[in-house]
Amino acid sequence: MEIKVEMINREAIKPSSPTPHHLRCFDLCLLDQLQPQVYIPLVLFYSNNSDGSSFPDHFEAADISHRLKTSLSETLSLFYPLSGRIKDNVSIECNDVGADYLEARVNCRLSDILEQPEQKMLYHFLPKEIESLQASTERLVLVQVSFFECGGMAIGVCVSHRVVDAAATSMFIHSWAGMALEAFTDEAVLLPEFSAASRIPPRIEYKVAAPAMSLVNETTVTRRCVFDASKIASLKAKAASARVAQPTRVEAVSSLIWKCAITVSRSKRGSIVPSTLTQMMNIRGKLVPSFPKNAFGNLVWSFGAQTAEAEIHLDSLVIELRKGKEAFSEDYATKLHGNEAFSVISQHVKQFGKLLASKDMHQICFSSWCRYPLYEADFGWGKPTWVTLASLVFKNVVVLMDTRDGSGIEAWITLSEEDMALFEHEKELLEFASFNPSVHS
Repeated sequence: MEIKVEMINREAIKPSSPTPHHLRCFDLCLLDQLQPQVYIPLVLFYSNNSDGSSFPDHFEAADISHRLKTSLSETLSLFYPLSGRIKDNVSIECNDVGADYLEARVNCRLSDILEQPEQKMLYHFLPKEIESLQASTERLVLVQVSFFECGGMAIGVCVSHRVVDAAATSMFIHSWAGMALEAFTDEAVLLPEFSAASRIPPRIEYKVAAPAMSLVNETTVTRRCVFDASKIASLKAKAASARVAQPTRVEAVSSLIWKCAITVSRSKRGSIVPSTLTQMMNIRGKLVPSFPKNAFGNLVWSFGAQTAEAEIHLDSLVIELRKGKEAFSEDYATKLHGNEAFSVISQHVKQFGKLLASKDMHQICFSSWCRYPLYEADFGWGKPTWVTLASLVFKNVVVLMDTRDGSGIEAWITLSEEDMALFEHEKELLEFASFNPSVHS
């Protein structure tokens, strides 16, 4: 199916109230400085719940547009750094230039997208600017609202990874939706907390930004793999052990994908090499003292798990994952503060760099968006039918997201073309997962 998108509007949305002079310079924290120059690209799809072929009169496109733009402007006043520009990879100049806001018409029905969604389809619902992979000098927030022929819609939100992680992105979207509903509900809008730089200050040593991430030369393939709640329950039981009696959903699914990826790698190499899994982790509640859940910025840490066993068992991989998480609490939880944070993080970055440079090791990286309230983002016409991350396609990267019911997991898996041809036929994987089923199923 050929999707055609017609742009019908583009404008800058500025904060509803100017940023006070004393807040005009916003320091990044050290963990912000280390993030790649990319946008985090989310798409939220909303079905038309009316009986007709388009939104009812009170939900016409113009009304929807007005509500989204007004509430976005008000939300940017709360998240004022997102209306500025990064300066020298140390701070944000909070100059209220605002966010890019685009509107488009799509020549198909939402159901055409949801029947068998492919990764490449999703880029139609995001601003073209993200294709440059460069988010350092451009606007920090880009939004594209796309209207389908059936009256459904998609809201594509791109936020610079230089200033937010998954938790902060989810908070921004949740607050924006809350602001759109503020006149119709008593629920308070979630306010961001800006203390990260005071505890983990930026360093002039990282004034030069990390280079923009680039695609590997090797041809990659991205597949959507869905684990429903009943299959995850069976998988967790299989992955349990005396050491980890109750694996989490993410631990069980990650370990299975890791195991199958190792099998594929060894089959292709014809030999046994060690394998390392790298997992990104939200550390707001894990530091001592902890950050609040609404802390703004990149408060993430990567931990690793390794195996070199000749015979791979699922429960053993879960144990290694659990050890990796627990090691953070033991080794780092009390040290990410002030000058000590710089020493600890610098050493961690060096170790991570050496790991990535290793040629004699299989590597895979996971990022989990599970448990973030993205499916609660109701702007006034109901909760989303589907939320997905239009992930940048980097080899051996897996992104996990909740299914709509909050109990299943969708995994977007990117491997080399050769590896994927073997991976998608792994019997143990197919026992617990389905490749690209309809969103409605």
